[in-house]
Amino acid sequence: MKILSIVGARPQFIKVKPIIDELKKKKIGHILTHTGQHYDYGMSKVFFKDLEIPEPDYNLGVGSGSHSYQIGNMLIRLEEVLLKERPDIVLVYGDTNSTLAGALGAVKLHIPVGHIEAGMRSFNKKMPEEINRILTDHISDYLFCPTETAVKNLKNEGITKKTHLVGDVMYDTILDNVKIAEEKSNILQNLKLKSKEYHLTTVHRAENTDNKDNLRAIIESLQMLNLPVIFPMHPRTKEAISQYSNLTMEQFNNIVVIDPVSYLDMLVLEKNAKKILTDSGGIQKEAYWLEVPCITLREETEWGEIVQDGWNVLAGVDKKRIVELAENFTPDNKQRNIFGDGKSAEKIIEVVKINYNKPEPFIKNPVANS
Repeated sequence: MKILSIVGARPQFIKVKPIIDELKKKKIGHILTHTGQHYDYGMSKVFFKDLEIPEPDYNLGVGSGSHSYQIGNMLIRLEEVLLKERPDIVLVYGDTNSTLAGALGAVKLHIPVGHIEAGMRSFNKKMPEEINRILTDHISDYLFCPTETAVKNLKNEGITKKTHLVGDVMYDTILDNVKIAEEKSNILQNLKLKSKEYHLTTVHRAENTDNKDNLRAIIESLQMLNLPVIFPMHPRTKEAISQYSNLTMEQFNNIVVIDPVSYLDMLVLEKNAKKILTDSGGIQKEAYWLEVPCITLREETEWGEIVQDGWNVLAGVDKKRIVELAENFTPDNKQRNIFGDGKSAEKIIEVVKINYNKPEPFIKNPVANS
């Protein structure tokens, strides 16, 4: 059996790590394809180094651009790889443009597709990630769900037979790496930080970075907090700030802007933060697992279980609410076992092995058969 994984953004590098380890253990052939959606050192290569992920077999080098540009170019370049490698199954991860392009490219060539992190919904179709999730789920052959809520979401959309509740592969990764991070990372010393004496924030969603008013409201809120705010800044956010007049980094006062950090450094920053303020789905989960209160800078989240459990609260971009929550939000209960037992990758590969069937013949000339 030959499995081909398609990744392109930093959360997907975290998700693919336990799959790679499990496939190596089972001695199953694996081809790693990187679309190049995230391409600079801080957003890509450092994750491969930190997590000891082997160099991709293919790097498509698509880079940044509009959604149509990215997906279109990924499809063109992925087709060449898929026709050359002829994998038995393609695995895609999460909700990025790389996820949707990978699923579309495979299904057009009659290759079975497995979607890892299937069934998640924010129920906001203005988010590009939501469209990517829905479309990928409806064309995939295996839907690997991280939570019971994800299974229910798919059932509500009429999908029941191909769902598998396996837990969250990101939980696998964090369990394997949090102690390593504490041993290896010097980020607290380098930034002269003490545990629980700073807040941590990340902002990268288009709904915030592409909206000047939203981005301004978030920055002004962070300025009002009574602790320093460490802000590893996504390139998209930095570009947005440079484009908006009267919004410059010199205004940030107690906000400490740093470049994107490695996975291990980020785990240490997260674990030792007093609060985490973010619009990232993955960081919401990591905050939960590391027992750090999380304030989500969005009106909704695909990880509603954490909100229901009392460890995550939705603040949107309401300045007064953000400041109030940063000062007063304190969960009063322990986390539940929502995301599995840390053996998600093992369960995913077992499902693939049990259900494996030879795919239909490839379309040898996709253009001629269109």
